[in-house]
Amino acid sequence: MSPDIQIAIDADDPHELNRFWAAVMDYAIEDHRDQVTQVLDAGYASVDDTVEIDGRRAWKTAAACRPRTGPGSRLLFQHVPEAKSAKNRVHLDLHVGAGNRDTEVERVIALGTTRLWDGQQGSHTWVTLADPEGNEFCVA
Repeated sequence: MSPDIQIAIDADDPHELNRFWAAVMDYAIEDHRDQVTQVLDAGYASVDDTVEIDGRRAWKTAAACRPRTGPGSRLLFQHVPEAKSAKNRVHLDLHVGAGNRDTEVERVIALGTTRLWDGQQGSHTWVTLADPEGNEFCVA
Protein backbone atom coordinates (compact mmCIF):
# COMPACT_ATOMS: atom_id res chain seq x y z
CA MET A 1 0.00 0.00 0.00
CA SER A 2 1.36 3.41 -0.96
CA PRO A 3 1.09 6.15 1.67
CA ASP A 4 -0.84 9.35 1.10
CA ILE A 5 1.55 12.27 0.81
CA GLN A 6 1.12 15.67 2.39
CA ILE A 7 3.55 18.30 1.18
CA ALA A 8 4.46 20.72 3.98
CA ILE A 9 5.81 24.11 2.94
CA ASP A 10 7.37 26.64 5.31
CA ALA A 11 5.88 30.10 4.96
CA ASP A 12 6.02 33.62 6.30
CA ASP A 13 2.27 34.03 5.71
CA PRO A 14 0.70 30.56 5.48
CA HIS A 15 -2.78 31.85 4.64
CA GLU A 16 -1.67 34.00 1.71
CA LEU A 17 0.58 31.25 0.33
CA ASN A 18 -2.26 28.77 0.76
CA ARG A 19 -4.58 31.01 -1.27
CA PHE A 20 -1.96 31.34 -3.99
CA TRP A 21 -1.31 27.59 -4.29
CA ALA A 22 -5.02 26.75 -4.09
CA ALA A 23 -5.54 29.01 -7.12
CA VAL A 24 -2.54 27.54 -8.96
CA MET A 25 -3.65 23.95 -8.36
CA ASP A 26 -7.42 24.57 -8.46
CA TYR A 27 -7.55 23.10 -4.93
CA ALA A 28 -10.12 23.72 -2.22
CA ILE A 29 -8.98 25.67 0.83
CA GLU A 30 -9.66 23.65 3.96
CA ASP A 31 -12.04 25.17 6.49
CA HIS A 32 -11.07 24.27 10.07
CA ARG A 33 -13.51 26.58 11.84
CA ASP A 34 -15.40 23.71 13.55
CA GLN A 35 -12.17 22.19 14.86
CA VAL A 36 -10.89 25.60 15.96
CA THR A 37 -14.17 26.30 17.80
CA GLN A 38 -14.08 22.93 19.58
CA VAL A 39 -10.46 23.40 20.70
CA LEU A 40 -11.15 26.97 21.86
CA ASP A 41 -14.31 25.92 23.72
CA ALA A 42 -12.40 23.11 25.44
CA GLY A 43 -9.74 25.59 26.59
CA TYR A 44 -6.87 23.86 24.77
CA ALA A 45 -6.04 26.99 22.77
CA SER A 46 -6.74 30.69 23.06
CA VAL A 47 -8.10 33.15 20.55
CA ASP A 48 -4.50 34.41 20.22
CA ASP A 49 -3.70 31.10 18.49
CA THR A 50 -6.19 31.94 15.76
CA VAL A 51 -6.83 34.53 13.09
CA GLU A 52 -9.97 35.53 11.23
CA ILE A 53 -9.79 34.68 7.53
CA ASP A 54 -12.74 35.49 5.27
CA GLY A 55 -15.05 35.78 8.28
CA ARG A 56 -14.06 32.46 9.87
CA ARG A 57 -11.67 31.46 12.67
CA ALA A 58 -8.54 29.63 11.49
CA TRP A 59 -5.27 28.55 13.05
CA LYS A 60 -2.85 31.46 12.95
CA THR A 61 0.23 29.45 12.01
CA ALA A 62 -1.09 26.93 9.48
CA ALA A 63 -3.35 26.61 6.46
CA ALA A 64 -4.01 23.81 4.00
CA CYS A 65 -5.61 23.02 0.68
CA ARG A 66 -6.44 19.78 -1.08
CA PRO A 67 -7.82 18.51 -4.38
CA ARG A 68 -11.48 19.34 -4.87
CA THR A 69 -12.12 15.78 -6.05
CA GLY A 70 -10.05 12.70 -6.76
CA PRO A 71 -6.47 11.92 -5.90
CA GLY A 72 -3.71 14.39 -5.16
CA SER A 73 -1.51 15.57 -2.34
CA ARG A 74 -2.66 17.88 0.41
CA LEU A 75 -0.57 21.05 0.72
CA LEU A 76 0.10 22.31 4.25
CA PHE A 77 1.60 25.76 4.78
CA GLN A 78 3.16 26.33 8.18
CA HIS A 79 4.55 29.54 9.59
CA VAL A 80 8.26 29.67 10.33
CA PRO A 81 10.02 32.73 11.75
CA GLU A 82 13.00 32.74 9.41
CA ALA A 83 12.97 33.87 5.77
CA LYS A 84 13.87 31.58 2.89
CA SER A 85 17.65 31.73 2.60
CA ALA A 86 18.70 29.20 -0.05
CA LYS A 87 17.57 27.37 -3.14
CA ASN A 88 14.84 24.81 -2.49
CA ARG A 89 16.12 21.25 -2.02
CA VAL A 90 12.65 19.99 -3.00
CA HIS A 91 10.28 21.68 -5.41
CA LEU A 92 7.01 21.01 -7.22
CA ASP A 93 6.87 20.21 -10.94
CA LEU A 94 3.50 20.92 -12.54
CA HIS A 95 3.11 18.82 -15.69
CA VAL A 96 0.43 20.47 -17.82
CA GLY A 97 1.32 19.15 -21.27
CA ALA A 98 3.48 20.74 -23.96
CA GLY A 99 0.55 22.47 -25.64
CA ASN A 100 -0.60 24.02 -22.36
CA ARG A 101 2.70 25.09 -20.81
CA ASP A 102 2.93 28.67 -22.04
CA THR A 103 -0.72 29.41 -21.23
CA GLU A 104 -0.26 27.94 -17.73
CA VAL A 105 2.92 29.93 -17.17
CA GLU A 106 1.09 33.15 -18.05
CA ARG A 107 -1.81 32.17 -15.78
CA VAL A 108 0.41 31.57 -12.74
CA ILE A 109 2.42 34.73 -13.44
CA ALA A 110 -0.88 36.65 -13.26
CA LEU A 111 -1.48 35.00 -9.85
CA GLY A 112 1.79 36.41 -8.50
CA THR A 113 4.70 34.22 -9.56
CA THR A 114 8.03 35.43 -10.89
CA ARG A 115 9.55 33.83 -13.98
CA LEU A 116 13.12 32.79 -13.15
CA TRP A 117 14.41 30.89 -16.20
CA ASP A 118 13.61 28.48 -19.00
CA GLY A 119 15.13 25.00 -18.87
CA GLN A 120 15.72 22.25 -21.36
CA GLN A 121 17.09 18.73 -21.23
CA GLY A 122 16.98 17.07 -24.61
CA SER A 123 13.49 17.58 -25.99
CA HIS A 124 12.00 18.20 -22.51
CA THR A 125 11.46 21.87 -21.70
CA TRP A 126 10.14 23.66 -18.63
CA VAL A 127 9.87 27.08 -17.03
CA THR A 128 11.14 27.66 -13.50
CA LEU A 129 9.17 30.20 -11.48
CA ALA A 130 9.06 31.43 -7.89
CA ASP A 131 5.90 31.69 -5.81
CA PRO A 132 5.18 34.92 -3.85
CA GLU A 133 7.56 33.83 -1.05
CA GLY A 134 10.37 32.79 -3.41
CA ASN A 135 9.84 29.01 -3.46
CA GLU A 136 10.87 27.65 -6.85
CA PHE A 137 8.61 25.41 -8.91
CA CYS A 138 8.51 24.32 -12.54
CA VAL A 139 5.80 24.18 -15.18
CA ALA A 140 6.44 21.57 -17.86
